[in-house]
Amino acid sequence: MTYPFSQFEVKWQARWEERGDFRTDIQSRKPKQFLLVEFPYPSGAGLHVGHPRGYVAMDVIARKRRMEGFEVLFPIGFDSFGLPAENHALRTGIHPRDSTAANIDRFRQQLRGLGLSFDWSREVITSEPEYYRWTQWMFLRAFRRGLAYKSRVLINYCSSCNASLANEEVVQGACERCGTPVTRRMRDQWMLRITRYADALIEGLDTVDFIPAVVEQQRNWIGRSRGAEIRFPVSGSEACIPVFTTRPDTLFGVAHLVLAPEHPLLADMADRITNLEAVRACQEAASRKSDLERASQEQARTGIRLDGLEALHPVTGARLPVWISDYVLAHYGTGAVMAVPAHDQRDWEFARTFGLPILRVVQGGDLDRGAFEGEGVLVNSSFLDGLKVPEAIRAMTALLEREGKGEARTDYRLRDWVFSRQRYWGEPIPLVHCQACGWVPLPDEKLPLVLPEVQAFRPSPDGSSPLAQLEDWVTTTCPDCGAPARRETDTMPQWAGSCWYFLRYIDPHNRTAFADPHLLERWMPVDWYNGGMEHTTLHLLYSRFWCRFLHDEGLVPTPEPYHRRTSHGMILGPDSEKMSKSRGNVVNPDEVIARHGADSFRVFEMFMGDFDQPAIWSEQGIKGVHRFLNRVWGLACKADPGSEVSPQDLRRMNLAIREVDQRTERMKFNTAISSLMEWINDLVPRDRVPVLLLDTLCRLLYPYAPHLAEEIWTHLGRTDPLQAQPWPRPDPALLVDPEVTVAIQVNGKLRGTLQVPADIQEEELLSMAFQVPAVSSRMSPDGMARSVFVRGRIINLIGQEN
Repeated sequence: MTYPFSQFEVKWQARWEERGDFRTDIQSRKPKQFLLVEFPYPSGAGLHVGHPRGYVAMDVIARKRRMEGFEVLFPIGFDSFGLPAENHALRTGIHPRDSTAANIDRFRQQLRGLGLSFDWSREVITSEPEYYRWTQWMFLRAFRRGLAYKSRVLINYCSSCNASLANEEVVQGACERCGTPVTRRMRDQWMLRITRYADALIEGLDTVDFIPAVVEQQRNWIGRSRGAEIRFPVSGSEACIPVFTTRPDTLFGVAHLVLAPEHPLLADMADRITNLEAVRACQEAASRKSDLERASQEQARTGIRLDGLEALHPVTGARLPVWISDYVLAHYGTGAVMAVPAHDQRDWEFARTFGLPILRVVQGGDLDRGAFEGEGVLVNSSFLDGLKVPEAIRAMTALLEREGKGEARTDYRLRDWVFSRQRYWGEPIPLVHCQACGWVPLPDEKLPLVLPEVQAFRPSPDGSSPLAQLEDWVTTTCPDCGAPARRETDTMPQWAGSCWYFLRYIDPHNRTAFADPHLLERWMPVDWYNGGMEHTTLHLLYSRFWCRFLHDEGLVPTPEPYHRRTSHGMILGPDSEKMSKSRGNVVNPDEVIARHGADSFRVFEMFMGDFDQPAIWSEQGIKGVHRFLNRVWGLACKADPGSEVSPQDLRRMNLAIREVDQRTERMKFNTAISSLMEWINDLVPRDRVPVLLLDTLCRLLYPYAPHLAEEIWTHLGRTDPLQAQPWPRPDPALLVDPEVTVAIQVNGKLRGTLQVPADIQEEELLSMAFQVPAVSSRMSPDGMARSVFVRGRIINLIGQEN
């Protein structure tokens, strides 16, 4: 019998909604589980089949948790401010507010069609004033605490769009929006002092349950390094070049210095640089690359020597050439590198490219093949010779401090967060500038500062925000002194609304606070957060920082927002490439569900490979899952209340319970489904299936294929919702195999095996062992001196052989 999925799935989705099955009782005293997925950005393209993988996975966990007796908070919302909607407005002339609303409606329809058990009553939309009122309120708290400040910084800039770009919006040196080569320019920007939290963000990783890859990404992005800052005098000048290094022990191996193309020394010493025109060309080329491209290990090493400029070695006084190269970033360390080609791979590659000397100062490695970056004994290093690296680091740092040429220092790769954007579609920054008072925050009662309506979304030719063109809106009065003032016209980045959305889910309709403190105390932290690996660096870092700030303000109860963080692999197109409209390999989930049903889609997404690894979409694969679910439906027609359940049936059922439970918890969804398939395949040939087995099957299947499980459940005559049923637990006694295979050895050599009862005693097993011809021909009972018996595994007869 074919499972009529289209009829049943619509029916059950409507029934779940009518009954309010997935609405959280926020005041419940049951143990809580706050399960979170990354809320989607509602683009016009809608979902493709890769997007729901994480949603379905957490829905499996949410449904299982409800059956386990937890009160589950499993919410959804939309991250709706940001560049994509503004780009769409520029292309089509449709206001971002209108296109965003239409896209959200489409996303809601698609997500509901998947049968996801979200509590839709808690939906949040970051571009709604009742939501971003609190984003603005939190920003003002940061401003008053000195965490928000304005500074002149180097940004990526597209001259065609007249817009500043984040690093992730620069692709191969060009604007992601229009393809124009990107340049670098200085601009006043609002910043958040995330660097104040660098140590706390690192130490917090010891208190959470994040997968190792995520922990490593967080630590690497913060990039805490302990070392020394060393000052290299500039020959013939009072100036010096400060350099931060984690390896001051290698100072005697320095061959040259490398500066970032933006280093201020180049402007200060321009009159001494004799090849200034070539240097400026190199600077211009570097300005067209993003920081991500420049830092990439795959980038070819480029650079130019600064003719007419030399540095002096702080210990030996030797003259050192000074170069610039785009692999050195102005905002990392001091924007200068002391190059030790023998013991740093990037320096080694640079030296090989330009024929610079490579001097070994630490024993080890083959310098013809690459730098030796490990620890060893110092050589060619004067008073450091013979010391191991840790000792040499201490000795060199002490010398530098003693002679006033450097000092110990801790440095971070992390830099303060560039928070403002010169765009329209974002949260207005609720500050005004007064000539007398400076920057003044709006009073809380004036929030939200609502984004004004505009018809022109393109930034001004000077790169300022479209809001700067609204003179009536910009002109205001100072909240402190009443004098004429001007509003800030930059808006917040898309990250702002996504930094704290999980907090609003707890109390989404509160008009007097972003959330009730008692509810926050009850529900924080998020118990389990799953999302894509592409969001485990910046989004995760920014939201952790935001939560820590709010915790320091006494506004949230936990310093870390998420207890557990997992990630899923990307689903690739049928051509094994990342899905994109330009490649023409996008698979629409609506079409898949129309052909095969939501349950087939859900089960296939969980079955198609290891959850944390990329997987390739396969039409044949989902057809196979659809056939499997049809076999399950066929079992419902064989339900027989009168059929007895054999001991073998009970044991097989309990094995399936254990495997599905354990594998689901470890996010081994594909093997959990395999366990169900194996058990179901054992049942399919039967003419009658005991109801007890189908009862358990429904409960195990429900998280994965909820519509089908609910339908079979009612077919069995059950009326209570499946989610109200207890999750099956295996009976340990029924997991024991009644028979085991025991190896029979004679003096340690295998001579046979026996299938015996699991609880067989040693004496009985010995008697049986001597009946095995390969044993009796080698040893008699009288010749056996002793035996070694490991229950359920082996018996070894030791003694005189015949």
